[in-house]
Amino acid sequence: MTAPIPATADSASRPPVPPAPVSFAEAFRFWLKLGFISFGGPAGQIAIMHTELVERRRWISEKRFLHALNYCMVLPGPEAQQLATYIGWLMHRTWGGIVAGALFVLPSLFILIALSWIYMRYGDVPLVAGVFFGIKPAVTALVLHAAHRIGTRALKNRWMWGIAAAAFVAIFAFDAPFPAIVLAAALIGHFGARAAPQVFALGGGHGSAKAGYGPALIDDDTPTPAHARFSRSHLVKILAVGLGLWLAAMAALVATQGWQGTLTTMGWFFTKAALLTFGGAYAVLPYVYQGAVEQHQWLSGAQMIDGLALGETTPGPLIMVVAFVGFVGGWLQQVFGPDSLFTAGAVAASVVTFFTFLPSFVFILAGGPLVESTHGKLGFTAPLSAITAAVVGVILNLALFFAYHVLWPQGFGGAFNAWSAVIAVAAGVALFRFRVGVMPLLGACALAGLAITLIGLLLAR
Repeated sequence: MTAPIPATADSASRPPVPPAPVSFAEAFRFWLKLGFISFGGPAGQIAIMHTELVERRRWISEKRFLHALNYCMVLPGPEAQQLATYIGWLMHRTWGGIVAGALFVLPSLFILIALSWIYMRYGDVPLVAGVFFGIKPAVTALVLHAAHRIGTRALKNRWMWGIAAAAFVAIFAFDAPFPAIVLAAALIGHFGARAAPQVFALGGGHGSAKAGYGPALIDDDTPTPAHARFSRSHLVKILAVGLGLWLAAMAALVATQGWQGTLTTMGWFFTKAALLTFGGAYAVLPYVYQGAVEQHQWLSGAQMIDGLALGETTPGPLIMVVAFVGFVGGWLQQVFGPDSLFTAGAVAASVVTFFTFLPSFVFILAGGPLVESTHGKLGFTAPLSAITAAVVGVILNLALFFAYHVLWPQGFGGAFNAWSAVIAVAAGVALFRFRVGVMPLLGACALAGLAITLIGLLLAR
């Protein structure tokens, strides 16, 4: 999802030469650092990568960055993690992509396992419950703010606004499946570019951001490196390895858990989630909610929102909330018996993470060479620009979905939670008016929720 990108630097201050080649060790250190600082959800993570890779380090040019981003946008799965994988692969071949993508995920996995244990072990303690009471409304404001941030970048003309509005109506009023919305937007972009190419140009058609940070290591006119050129044998090899890893992992689960075992079911469900959901984390979450809460009942709806709150407080892709889903499901289902609850949760979280992210690596390593051959070709970028616009409408729908569950915890027939509304409005003002960062915002809302809970307990005595 396209994040807001700062204005270009003045041409007089641009460095005259590209940076020196980057070693694998230097790139490894950067991707490790990124894994611990990538807060703020997809929009924030993409903004961090743009600042570090395009503006400051100049490892890749603006146009090449956006070209890769729009490809990741059309894929199912977490676009920020896929973008890191793509750039790592472009710079240092297959292992560069694997390292970049894995280090984007692993820190948040370990952190979420620890936080999920605290949640399951001490979640009923008033202090912990109060913290989550304050964070939930903040999450609603964050999702709405994400829609705004992406929209300011993608909705550059009335046609893009129309696509976003149509996507919102389709999913909100008619419960249209997201893949159908993606397909419709892609077709609109494909055929619309023939009639009005300026409308569907990369970034929305009103002067896409131009490279203004000086020559980049991988610049607009840098030839495609040998490893990034399309090869049928390479494509077959990547697909075979990816399928082999999936089959080996699934076979191990079936052998140890059986076809109907909780871990086996999780592996299959999150494989489908990885392959069938489009538009990044915010678009995936309703699908995960439907399957994990309503169908398999691994956790409750309230726990799902708590998991999203935890996901917002940790680095890494927001879709890592699936690790929380896996941990809680493994814990409650007592996969390894009542005496091994933490082990069950940790293994389930790891299993879910593996099956969720494996397809992302395959998509990038297999499809990257095809993308590298499409620079400047409107026939490829126009559908992606239209899809980006449609995703804005879907994220807005998700914001309403969370607002409903936070403000009316028992449904519209129950009581309206005025304190949650106050926190949500305050969080929205902090984000939109004062541009408060994610961590300070969540910290302040957590303290507010804790104070409200403690006051309520004192008054109830």
